Amino acid sequence: MDLHHKETTSGEILPVVIIGNGPSGICLSYLLSGYAPYLSAEGCHPNPLLHSKLSERPHLSLLEQDLEYLCEGLEGRSSNPVAVLFDSLLLPDSDFGLDHTSPLEWRYEPERAVPHLVLGKGPPGGAWHAMEGSMLTLSLANWMELPGLKLKDWMRDKRRNVRNDRATPAEIASYYEHYVSKMNLEQNFACGTTVTAVTRESGQQDGSPPCWRVSGLQRRDGEILGDGCSVTEEVPFSLLAHKVVLATGTHDVPARLGVDGEALPFVCHSFWELEAAIARGELDQSSDPVLVVGAGLTAADAVLAAHHLNTSVCHAFRRSVTDPGLIFNQLPKLLYPEYHKVHQMMTQQQHQSDTSDRTQNLQPAPSSSSSSPSSYPGYLSFPCHRVAAFRPDRKCVLESDSGEQTVVRVSKALVLIGAHPNLSFLRDNGRSLGINPDEPISCRRNPIDVDPFTNRVLAADGPGMYAMGPLVGENFVRFLKGGALAIAGDLWKRRSGGEDAVTLDSRVDRRTDARVLDS
Repeated sequence: MDLHHKETTSGEILPVVIIGNGPSGICLSYLLSGYAPYLSAEGCHPNPLLHSKLSERPHLSLLEQDLEYLCEGLEGRSSNPVAVLFDSLLLPDSDFGLDHTSPLEWRYEPERAVPHLVLGKGPPGGAWHAMEGSMLTLSLANWMELPGLKLKDWMRDKRRNVRNDRATPAEIASYYEHYVSKMNLEQNFACGTTVTAVTRESGQQDGSPPCWRVSGLQRRDGEILGDGCSVTEEVPFSLLAHKVVLATGTHDVPARLGVDGEALPFVCHSFWELEAAIARGELDQSSDPVLVVGAGLTAADAVLAAHHLNTSVCHAFRRSVTDPGLIFNQLPKLLYPEYHKVHQMMTQQQHQSDTSDRTQNLQPAPSSSSSSPSSYPGYLSFPCHRVAAFRPDRKCVLESDSGEQTVVRVSKALVLIGAHPNLSFLRDNGRSLGINPDEPISCRRNPIDVDPFTNRVLAADGPGMYAMGPLVGENFVRFLKGGALAIAGDLWKRRSGGEDAVTLDSRVDRRTDARVLDS
């Protein structure tokens, strides 16, 4: 969609603008396009209390029901109650490995549709298009799917042999892009857009109400040159919206250590930089070790990629290998054998302290020399260590919790400790919207503070701002769908007057007052 023509309509105020076209934005677009979930006539939920509540008003869609009432008593692997509710309805008892049929049925009711626009930098699917294409995703395939299109069925059409219940990031990205087309959502998506500012506009003297202004740039193919190539140009746009939804995800800005030498050219902050170095032939079994910093899944992928090349790996991380908060201690071994292998490596081949300042220069032994399945030549882990400094001579200073330092010569260092969202289009990068306004927004440590049953941002500059997905602490696709239900339900109730706006506003006001008292 060309946004340049959108802004030429004088005074037009869009009902909803969604910033971010990943699975969060796609799922919300589906609900706002007139698709509504109901308890089906044959539907039966394994939780008798929840089923009883749903049966009280089966003629009403979930969008019209009291989500707070339905959420009471439910428990799950998310701290957001509507996320637990919707996940329980879409995938009943899936945490126990059961494959119950969802009690919901989806009805297309075009009279429910809310005109909206979804903005994204790339094609629908968001950051999934930038992820490494061969590694398997952490989540089971059905946890990654969106309402109305079974991912397993789609995958079977794309490849003959489905190895297991997990998919690759490339498959997931392709699925999300296909989903937008299959569900006829394409007219709501404006791709190639970068939002540069979101500001609150006061009401005008002509009686127009206060609203949000969303400004940015959109990439467009320009003049065709003599060689047949087109020149890409960025055209500014400016839109007005009654409601704005923040759904940008958190993969935009890699987190940094903040230590000396981190800007040196051999220090990288993304898995893709490792891939590029491998593609250029810069790493092999004769290379100095690769230092991987971090204990998340991306760090584990980097360990596996380097180990596959027989390149030595030094692996430094802050936690102990037995810390229950370590992601590897939360994953079933049978479902995630490759990550279990990394955890074995981290546990069995730990650095043993010797002297307080020595240079460790690992060289990999031939893989054929491994006589035990638990032996991983060329790998050494440094639990409870942090990076103290990077030196220009490619030496990295690692420091243990006890203060002991080890110097390691490396070929490359990969700092893979997470990422932060890019909210540069908001004042002060959106800090004031977080649970702790003094800290930057972070999915894990400081998500945006929202009402749990509507996802309305509590500290926004005005009414009508929502947030969802990783920005509110939901890292997994299976749970971010709850944010879409909360937002769509709130918009429908306000539009229809079902649960009156005064009640909704008072709920948010009470939470805002409590937030002020706690600060």
